[in-house]
Amino acid sequence: MECTVSWTGGSGTESPMGFLAETGSGHVVVMDGAPDASRPENGGRNLAPRPMEMMLAGAGGCTAYDVVLILKRGRHKVERCSVKVTSERAEKDPKVFTKIHLHFTVAGKGVPAAAVERAIALSHETYCSATIMLAKTAEVTTSFDLVEA
Repeated sequence: MECTVSWTGGSGTESPMGFLAETGSGHVVVMDGAPDASRPENGGRNLAPRPMEMMLAGAGGCTAYDVVLILKRGRHKVERCSVKVTSERAEKDPKVFTKIHLHFTVAGKGVPAAAVERAIALSHETYCSATIMLAKTAEVTTSFDLVEA
């Protein structure tokens, strides 16, 4: 797996701290830094997600993928799945994540709560490389709501 991240801010673009990530699978993601009121030339313009937000989004995508796949393989009729990822970061540099909470909302027909709980646990403990890696610095917790569709 590989990715090339290029700074776009030096080329007269809209944001002085914009970046373009080109993934090995051929996709492009734009990122931007947070605005800096005291030194605008050192901050972004809030035109795209910040890199750390992308990290959380990646973790959410990784674990949601696992949960859906595990439920589908169990022949459960899952219709929707979303995960809200909330976090806390250290106050001083490096501002690593210290707490991450993943709240899943799973909707389906007759999906047992035990199956959802098991799918989340398998993702959290075995399959989701992103959340398992982040758990090296952060306390990762999970919860879920099950909605009958």
